[in-house]
Amino acid sequence: MSEWWRPDRFASRRRNLEMRQRIRDAVREFFEGRGFVEVETPALVRSPGLEPHLHAFATRVFDPVKGEDKTFYLHTSPEFAMKKLLAAGMTRIWQMTHVFRNRERGPTHHPEFTMLEWYRAGASYRDLMAECEALLAYCQHASGAKALSRRGRKADATAPFERLSVAEAFAHYCGVDLLATAPDPLFPDRELLARAAEKAGIAPHEGDDWETLFFRIFLERIEPNLGLGAPTILYDYPLSMAALARRSPADPRLAERFEVYACGLELANAFSELTDPVEQRARFLRDQARKEALYGEKVPIDEDFLAALRSGLPECAGIALGFDRLVMLLTGAEDIEEVLWAPVAQA
Repeated sequence: MSEWWRPDRFASRRRNLEMRQRIRDAVREFFEGRGFVEVETPALVRSPGLEPHLHAFATRVFDPVKGEDKTFYLHTSPEFAMKKLLAAGMTRIWQMTHVFRNRERGPTHHPEFTMLEWYRAGASYRDLMAECEALLAYCQHASGAKALSRRGRKADATAPFERLSVAEAFAHYCGVDLLATAPDPLFPDRELLARAAEKAGIAPHEGDDWETLFFRIFLERIEPNLGLGAPTILYDYPLSMAALARRSPADPRLAERFEVYACGLELANAFSELTDPVEQRARFLRDQARKEALYGEKVPIDEDFLAALRSGLPECAGIALGFDRLVMLLTGAEDIEEVLWAPVAQA
């Protein structure tokens, strides 16, 4: 037991928690000033999303009227519900909520954490790049910090952000022509990337597929170099890693997705949202099959979300930002539990 509540232990986190509240207030001011509506959506959902490497907490919900119970999940993100609100006619919405992810605990991960998400109808991922820059600068100013910082590294959020495509990052940091390893954008070639990885000095492991190799290269050679001096916006992911992002009209090999990094730490993930229900179902089925093959887990598809797409989800963009990580970077905290009011108890 951590006994985090002991006065001496709590006192060591008090400054961080006071800063957390100032940053939270700044987030609310930022979105209110831009005409966004704050929304609240349920944590209990029938489908937690199909991302292969995200693991949800399952529970049973008993219906006293029907006399039956069904499996529900604690949401890993409020994304589906918020896009349903866009389909309902909302145009600018934001939410800060607790989300839940199993198999995640460490200095920058927690099984329950706070996610900030916002969505805009009529916007693209380019619009959200600019908005994310403005938000981080606003929060840095409100916190009184001179820069985001972690382990001796700094990133000034008031400086112009670096913008780097995924393909440029692979070429620059390890000499890999990433797109050449995906002649079929939806089914990239594992052997081509394995040979490129070996030339870069990274030996593939038996059983590594293309995506696993992608992340091994990325985590070892690229991520530590991102967001130094100023935050980095890493954009235009290979189509096979599109998740819920739409295909780029400028280059069909790519998806309109970006991530934000500061001090080598991922902070946010954003998309120009996919609005085609047929393509979305196909992606869900691929992800569902991959998750079952990798982990033996199968979660249901959110049919209500697909119905919302069919009803006419407007062109839109959305972003998810790890609020606890933002507080870590603005306080210089080394561990996510240093910025939480109360951690999830260790077994």
